[in-house]
Formats: sequence, C-alpha cells, structure tokens
Amino acid sequence: MRTVALDITGTGWVTTFQDLGRSDTERRGVPTGGAADQHSASVANLLVGNPRGATLIENLGGELALVPDADVLLTVTGAPAQVTVGGGPVESWSPLVVPAGHEVRVRGDVNRGARTYLAVNGALSTETLLGSAAPDARMGFGQVVAQGSRVLLDTEFRGFSRRLFEPTLFRLPVPVPRFDDGPWVVDVVASHGIHAIPGIREVIEEATYVVTTRSNHVGLRLDGPVLHPDTDAEIVSHGVPIGALQIPHADELIVLGRYRSLTAGYPIVGVASRASLPVLGQAGPGRELRFRWTERESSLRRFARREAEVRALGHATAEAFGALGFTTPLPRTR
Repeated sequence: MRTVALDITGTGWVTTFQDLGRSDTERRGVPTGGAADQHSASVANLLVGNPRGATLIENLGGELALVPDADVLLTVTGAPAQVTVGGGPVESWSPLVVPAGHEVRVRGDVNRGARTYLAVNGALSTETLLGSAAPDARMGFGQVVAQGSRVLLDTEFRGFSRRLFEPTLFRLPVPVPRFDDGPWVVDVVASHGIHAIPGIREVIEEATYVVTTRSNHVGLRLDGPVLHPDTDAEIVSHGVPIGALQIPHADELIVLGRYRSLTAGYPIVGVASRASLPVLGQAGPGRELRFRWTERESSLRRFARREAEVRALGHATAEAFGALGFTTPLPRTR
C-alpha cells in the first residue's frame, strides 16, 4: 500500500466527495444522500477495481482538474465530457493509467448532462458521517473539494507497464447510458395519491416539463401543467421514496431526490422507477423531461436488467486486471 497525493487544480461549479449514500439512517431523520447518478458512480468505481460504494469525486458543471504525484488508475463517467491527460484527449467510461505529474482535466457538457464522476483505484482519505462520505449541508457536513487542496489516496496500484496514448487497453462491457438531445423519458409507477386528483395521470403523460433553476439536491422543480386536489382534506406528512412525484400548492411538479424528507402534506401521484433515477440525477436546469407511466413489474424487470449489466462489468473488470498482473486481488462487486 502507498499513499498518493492528488493536487486539485480546478473544481468547476461544485465538486464534492460522494459515494452511494447512507443506509438505515432515515429512521433517525438523516436522508440517504449519495451520488445523484448512482449508475455512473457505481460503474466508475468498478472500472478502477473499487467496490461500488467507494468514495469518489462528483463534479457539477464547469471543469474538474487534478494532478497525481504518482501513477494512478482512474476513470471518468457520467455526463458526456471532454477528458484530457497531459493535454491529450482520452476516453471517458474506460480505465486510464495516468502517469505522475500529468494533469487530468474533465469538462462536462452541461447541455447534455449535469454531473461527471471521477474514481481512482484505492481509498480516498475523507471524513464520513454515519458511515458515508456523502455531503449533507443541513447537518453541517459539506464535503466540498476545493481548488488548491490536496486529496490523499491509499492504493496498491503501481502500473500496468503501459505508455500513455497507446491503443486502448481495455474492451469491457460498459453499460453507458444514452444522453439524448431531446426530452428525456422517465418511467413512473402510479401511487395511491393519483386517485386524489382526477385527470392528473393524463396531464402528466401528455406534457413536457422543464427543470428550473429552483431545483437542488432535495428535488427537481419542474415547470409544466399540474392539477390540484378538488378538496381541502389534510394529507398527513409521511416518508416518501426517492423519485416521488409531488404536487405542492404552487403550479409546479416536484420530483424528490436523495435528500428528500417528508411530503409536507402534499399529494404524491407517482414514483420514478429505480432504473430512471440516474436520468433524474443528470437533469440540470433547462432539461426537458417527459413521464411515461409503467407497471411496477415492468419497472422491476428493467432495473434487474441494468443491475445484471453492472454485475457483469464488475466480473469482467476483475478478470481483466488479474490477467494483466495487478499486484493484489481487486475487490469484486457485491
């Protein structure tokens, strides 16, 4: 094991430490949190031989840049991005051997996705809250990666005896999502609250909604048509799942994110399918969204197919690294 320093030379708009979030903490009133795009974060870690839930770096907008003081194995996933090492273009969604002293720069295309993820083989040194590195500003746990800071990494990686810019080393079954230019489609399963607003199902499935600048880590606020309950009956606040479609008193639709809490007494008319949550995690201001109603069974089957693709990637990556003589066994996906 050795310790490598990553000097942060650029952070764009907001750069934070992330992982897949907290487990079993919501009963204490602490949201799950974690990477907005859990698929991209999981794939990034697997591509460098880490467990899926390892700490990595999430960048929201602008340009992320860093320089390692020793050779490292890293990858960039998430939104489409221009990635360079030492000034030369390299591929995203693929493991990269970055030599010591070479600057890595990642410029995401904010018009096609909001977030990029950078994972490095090994364990990033960072604080945790309730077992997770995921930030929670309301708990005073910011986890912001600042320009000019130095991030320490414990790693066993010592190189594959490869030179930069040689032909691609890896051909792996990477499940790269599509980032279409037009409206993104989000599958939604109806919830019991849909019966409280007659006609809302038809309104939602026919409309195009636009993510507003009022959106944040708690949820996406969408401009578009909504209907409200025709009674003033009180709705008791209760816990809600990630991806819940909530209709507040204002004429907007809210899709709750990984830092949501209670309903605040607003009706919940549906829940985005688990397979669609990464899409919501990449939706920035101005992004158009359309919702497609689906059955729970179909939603579960789609998520199971995506999970099978991720597991297959984990096995293929471990085998590839082993064949290349990685000095220690790499962790396999759970």
